[in-house]
Amino acid sequence: MTLDLEGRIKTKLPAQGGTSARGAWVRQDFVVEYQDGNFMSEACFSAWGQERVDELARFQEGDSVKVSFNVRAREYGGRWYNDLRVWRLSAAGAPQAQTAPRVAPQAAPQAVQPSQAPAFTAPAPTIDDMPIDIGTGEDDLPF
Repeated sequence: MTLDLEGRIKTKLPAQGGTSARGAWVRQDFVVEYQDGNFMSEACFSAWGQERVDELARFQEGDSVKVSFNVRAREYGGRWYNDLRVWRLSAAGAPQAQTAPRVAPQAAPQAVQPSQAPAFTAPAPTIDDMPIDIGTGEDDLPF
């Protein structure tokens, strides 16, 4: 399953590398801060391979990015560990085929002029429109 997340790069950790039975490897982790409902959340992603590490190098801390990733899990010593592996990293708002490191700032949306505002036909309700019968003392609430 492939997932996408847009956010801001909060931290880039140092690249790690080594040699395994399959040859040389390189990996760099980075933290993305993103909006999750009303709160900010963070997720740590792993860029595996020289191509992904080079792709990450084009971005600085504070840049807005779109991260496409897969979720992987592995067992070690009877415990399970999750890994968010990046397979594409692009500037937030950029087309999918393009991986430009920065997006040009966009102009703020123009305010709606009164002449362009939609016309409403019903007046706003007033307190007199409320269906309250004070004289009977009956309460229509179910509790």
